[in-house]
Amino acid sequence: MATKDELGRRGEDLAVDYLRGTGLVVLSRNWRCRDGEIDVVATDSRQLVVCEVKTRSGTGFGEPAESVSRQKAARIRRVTQAWLAAHQVRWCEIRFDVVAIVAPPGGEVTLQHYESAF
Repeated sequence: MATKDELGRRGEDLAVDYLRGTGLVVLSRNWRCRDGEIDVVATDSRQLVVCEVKTRSGTGFGEPAESVSRQKAARIRRVTQAWLAAHQVRWCEIRFDVVAIVAPPGGEVTLQHYESAF
């Protein structure tokens, strides 16, 4: 059985592969600052796509995307401002997505991509 960290890492790897497959270019993974972390920062050359990845082994405690609360979304927005400052990006269009993955042990993995989730 995978640990929570292993499950999360696997989910992020699956999400990055999926996002690259849609044509996005990944700029950062697991970018951290004092306010928190951004799972994935990517671009489609027109806009910045900040993606929160939520992975669960099942849905017994709800769907993965449901765990992105208003408070979590606000924190991601704050961390995104820090990312922009650290990378000297003055202005760009930003989209906030969620990639929700259910990866049951030994079962079929499902992935849902919610564009402009918040």
